[in-house]
Amino acid sequence: MDILLLDALVPEAMTWLGSRHSVGYHPELADDLTSLRKAAYKTKGIVFPRQTVVTREFLDFLPKLKAVGRLHVGTDNTDLEACKERDIKVVHASSANVRSNAEYLLSSLLLLYRRGLVSALMGRRHPTTQMGRALHGSTVGILGLAPTAHTLAGMLSGLGVRLIGYDPAVHHTAPIWERLRIQPVSLPELMSQADAVSVQMLYATRFRGFVNDKLLAACKRNQLWVGISRSELFDDAALAAALCDGRIEACILDGAEASFLGDTSPLKGLKNLFVTPRLGSHTREARLRSSWYVAHRMHEAISTQHSGM
Repeated sequence: MDILLLDALVPEAMTWLGSRHSVGYHPELADDLTSLRKAAYKTKGIVFPRQTVVTREFLDFLPKLKAVGRLHVGTDNTDLEACKERDIKVVHASSANVRSNAEYLLSSLLLLYRRGLVSALMGRRHPTTQMGRALHGSTVGILGLAPTAHTLAGMLSGLGVRLIGYDPAVHHTAPIWERLRIQPVSLPELMSQADAVSVQMLYATRFRGFVNDKLLAACKRNQLWVGISRSELFDDAALAAALCDGRIEACILDGAEASFLGDTSPLKGLKNLFVTPRLGSHTREARLRSSWYVAHRMHEAISTQHSGM
């Protein structure tokens, strides 16, 4: 088997790839690393799902591997240095899900601005009708300038939203701020001025617990939060406290890890926290783009290896 798929491509991309290489689809191996090592010992390319971590030790069991593919944005679950040392190409559809995620964030903001709408859709009853707010004319804080933020900024600007932003990796004088029509501000200024905050920071271990007590202490009261970043970015106790005392009125997060709302989590059972199972990138269009991109790049990586032999 040349290529092992642990994550599904769209059928047409899978057929295209299968006509050029020996391809196997075995998603059950993603959670059984021992069996995966045995099955993939001679495999040249593997497409991994988001949750599977590719470590240096894992790669030691795959001497023939030439390409690692992922359909989602981000490479934080892949040891890039180890792949580089072994001349393994890392293929990930970095831009395929951008518009889909931006639309998810926009729709989440619109839902939260109309107070009570999310709860009503979930079948919860409220004793009185809650007065909503208009997105037009409000201030939205953009926390993180990941590619999704670029698309989201254009959408929000078109709706008459004032945009302020902060990214720990982007200097406030960088031209990107002006191009996106986002006013760069300090983190305390963003927290105190924004009516809503959209979080799309690229995750790195140094940002674990970035959204903590100190940051949330500066919250404008009744602030609304939406986000697609990894849940490790949040200090769960700090977020729970802000949701309970009114600093954050409501929050929608996409793709949080299971432990985020586990039995021992302070966030479990909070009525104003809504977590969705990675729906931001779950559209037909995004899956088409990511599937074809990964299929073509995996084909190129394997074919290049054959031609070089």
